[in-house]
Amino acid sequence: MLFSKKSAIVALACLAASDAFSIQNSSSKRTSLSMSLSSDEEVSRRNLFKSAASFSIASIAAFSSPDFAFAAGKGPPTKEELERIRIGYNKLGYLLDNFDQETTICRENGGECKRDADPVRRYLGLRSTTDPLFQIEKVFEKVKYMDIDPDYLETFFEASEEWNTAMNMSNSMAFISQFAEYNPGGGKDEVLKYLEEAKKQVVLARSSLEKILTVLESATAS
Repeated sequence: MLFSKKSAIVALACLAASDAFSIQNSSSKRTSLSMSLSSDEEVSRRNLFKSAASFSIASIAAFSSPDFAFAAGKGPPTKEELERIRIGYNKLGYLLDNFDQETTICRENGGECKRDADPVRRYLGLRSTTDPLFQIEKVFEKVKYMDIDPDYLETFFEASEEWNTAMNMSNSMAFISQFAEYNPGGGKDEVLKYLEEAKKQVVLARSSLEKILTVLESATAS
């Protein structure tokens, strides 16, 4: 049976607390068997118990992340990094509101116009290091170091996964659309079909960023 990330986090927290209790209980038994233990040893055991029992959810979330080794040692995202998420979210909204215009390229001097999916990839942060959403997943990894309400953790994790899925799917559909006209059996209709699929994924990507922003606002407001 597969567990949700929130369930896994709770389980890890319980395990940490259980191990801490076992340490304390074992310490008490050994104390009753031998009164020769020094006071320094007792203080050491108590400190160990407190450290294990106070193991933070943020630390558990970090250990449960597949990119923990890469993100270890880094602090929370900066204001500039958080602003990149907001700017990217707004830009995706602009793309969706002006999708036909943004994905139509016309030759100069009244030349032929054709649909081009490359702007979709640019808005998703896949074309340039200056795009606000360029490698935004690295910023998501740093959010675990923020003081986020545990009730919002599952929402954040799910939204991050939704972003990755939608971004990759939209990128794939946009890429296929760029060559659909020249593939066997292809044509302009095929271009539009894959372009529309890319648009649907942009809608999902923007929705995931909206959820992430909601979680971040709850953390910064507290």
